[in-house]
Amino acid sequence: MGITRSSAHKRRLTGGKRKLIRKKRKFELGRPAANTKLGPKRVHTVRCMGGLIKKRALRLDSGNFSWGTEAIGRKVRILDVVYNASNNELVRTKTIVKNCIVLIDATPFKQYYEQHYGITLGKKRTSKTGTETAEKKLTKVQVSRQKKRFLDSALEEQFNAGRLLACISSPPGQTGRADGYLLEAKELEFYQRKLQKKGKNAKST
Repeated sequence: MGITRSSAHKRRLTGGKRKLIRKKRKFELGRPAANTKLGPKRVHTVRCMGGLIKKRALRLDSGNFSWGTEAIGRKVRILDVVYNASNNELVRTKTIVKNCIVLIDATPFKQYYEQHYGITLGKKRTSKTGTETAEKKLTKVQVSRQKKRFLDSALEEQFNAGRLLACISSPPGQTGRADGYLLEAKELEFYQRKLQKKGKNAKST
């Protein structure tokens, strides 16, 4: 029995069985899920109806992630899959799907922030002399940019840890990519609460 997307085998709304009037058709076929895992990049191509080519990612370890408030994007390493609203089994097996929450490396975004604003994220400045020398090195452009800059406190804490929470927005099983965006503001708070709750449940069991 092949995988099919046909609804001919389903029961009626009343619960009665439908009589099959024909066999399965080629245009009704479905395919096994990609189940993209974390690992060195491996992508297969699949020819679909009408000659359309889909890219089936079997393993991925990086993707392009955008930072909404700064309006930039960087190619970043994916470190771990931490949350999936549909199934915890996909977290355990580190399966990358659309809308799953992942941990990514913060280094590319740190480098951008230092270059753009002249501020090094993830470093705690204790001495006054250190801040003075850093301020002297700033250009006029960086000083003007700093007046308009805004960084969420929750996001700054993540930069200190060197890891950022992000959401996958592309379907890896169809595009062969794992692109997404950084979680910020209320969306970040929401998923942090979910992860804390998940951690507490794991400890209790």
